[in-house]
Amino acid sequence: RQMCIRDREYPDTKFIWVDNPAEGIEDLPNVLSILYAQNEGSFLAGYIAANMSETGVVGAVGGEDNDTINDFLVGYTEGAQYANPDIKVVTNYANTYEDPAKGKECALALNSQGADVIFAVAGNTGNGVFAAAKEKGFFVVGVDQDQKISAPEYDEQIICSMKKEVGTSIYDTVKAFIEDGTWDGGKIWTADMATGYVSIAYGNEDSAQQVSEELRTATDDIKNKIVAGEITVSTTRQ
Repeated sequence: RQMCIRDREYPDTKFIWVDNPAEGIEDLPNVLSILYAQNEGSFLAGYIAANMSETGVVGAVGGEDNDTINDFLVGYTEGAQYANPDIKVVTNYANTYEDPAKGKECALALNSQGADVIFAVAGNTGNGVFAAAKEKGFFVVGVDQDQKISAPEYDEQIICSMKKEVGTSIYDTVKAFIEDGTWDGGKIWTADMATGYVSIAYGNEDSAQQVSEELRTATDDIKNKIVAGEITVSTTRQ
């Protein structure tokens, strides 16, 4: 609400509000709210996790129990179940994004339930999930950025990351405005998989590659089905 008040005070200033729907945005032509279809990317992460699991149990550690985090988890769960209807998905919440020790505790709890691939959706807390994986020998899935690159010390544990191209989406929005005056304010734009701003990342040529080419190809096929509307992924966002 405070953001919206400030936006009304500066009508000649353009605002891009990332990862949050602006209240009353339809009355704010100078505001563009960008959301990301993390549920779609997480579907692919769940599909990969289920295919990589040897125990038939995969897990996810969320930063908080809220609509945004649960949007990741519902997609992850559906993707895992798409790959294997008999898969068991176990989740918990760290209730913090800045406590790796808590993340490690949460991951160990899930691993004790049999989860051998765990999705870390908890910011810096996720580093504790990675540390637990290194200690116990299970796999993890990174989030938001390509964490095989940003957290190379866990390259052997991170099989892939669900990547949101936040910086690119902002850059492209600003570029379009500067170059030709394009501005689609007063709206919420959901950057989905079809736009290329949501994807699965596997590191670079120097990264360990745990996901086979066959599974990567199958995952690309699932991505194409989502883009084509053949698979609809549930969302917790209103």
